[in-house]
This record gives sequence, C-alpha cells and structure tokens, in this order.
Amino acid sequence: MNLSQEVAAHTAPKAHCDVRIAREHDLDAIHRIYSQHVVNGFASFEEIPPDATEIRRRHRAILDLGLPYLAAEIGGEIVGYSYASRYRARWAYRFTIEDSVYVADEYAGRGIGRALLAALIAGCENGPWRQMVAVIGDSGNSASIALHRGLGFRLTGTLQAVGFKRGRWVDTVLMQRALAEGDRSAPT
Repeated sequence: MNLSQEVAAHTAPKAHCDVRIAREHDLDAIHRIYSQHVVNGFASFEEIPPDATEIRRRHRAILDLGLPYLAAEIGGEIVGYSYASRYRARWAYRFTIEDSVYVADEYAGRGIGRALLAALIAGCENGPWRQMVAVIGDSGNSASIALHRGLGFRLTGTLQAVGFKRGRWVDTVLMQRALAEGDRSAPT
C-alpha cells in the first residue's frame, strides 16, 4: 500500500473527515489554522505567524525530504493538517522524525487530530524512519499529550520553562514512539 492509500484509509469517526496528502491549494487554509495557533496558543513557540509565502516554502521543504504533509477535509473545508519533519539536522538523527498536528480551533475535540496523527504514523512507517518524536508545547496541553499517548507515544521527559510566550514561561513535553522495527534492527 502506498502513502496515498494509507492516508485515504484513515478517517475520524466523530468528524467524518477525509485525511489526504495536502495540496498547494490547501495552503491558504493551513496558513490560517497555523496562524490561529501561533497567536492564541502554545503548540508553536513562534510568536508572529509566518506569511503565506513562508508556509509554502516550509511545505515544499517537507515534500523535498520525502516526508508526508497531510490535510484533513470536511465538506471541502480544510480543518486541520499534520506533517513530519526532521527531528534534528545532524546526520546521526536521520532516522528520527518529529510530528506536528494542528486542528482549526472550531473543530477541536472531534477526532480530527487523531485521524491526522494516525495517518501520519502510517505513512512514516512505510519509510526508512525508526522513531517519531512529539515536542508538545505546554505541559498543560492535556489534549495533545492524551492524543499522542493514545497512539503509542510514551512520555520521555519535560523541559521546564524553556519558552516564554504570551507573558508566561512554557514547558515542552517530549514524547516518543517507535516506527516499524524501531531499534530492533539496524536501518538499511
């Protein structure tokens, strides 16, 4: 099964969304969703939303690495997105990736994040990657922590007060899950 088929197989029963590979014409909606999170929340430690051109550049960079970038759609509207990126740039980290999941505020709690993350994991398990890391902004983000735990991530640590945003110190929660064979064998 290829990535498109894996992605198409994942839907959120509560929201009846379709998860698919994000396309160029989805990026304006993705920009809007991300901007909401930058301005109103702690999922991103950016404080000023990037412009639409930067979102397009980031999307292209993810695709150029061969990593998945997905969109959740309900009735023709993009309501969330997820992607995998390099965890760190140094070569020894090349088999470890980081997930990012964002859902439009008005669609939170409907299973869309779960559908996006499940599809992202499935797509990444078909690649050469062996570990997926979640870097969750704000130790009070119980929804994201529960989402990741429910899909096989385990808590690996909390970096306390490493960000300062919206007038307060913010923790970062680190979670991790194996992909495919994980560390049971050397990568090929």
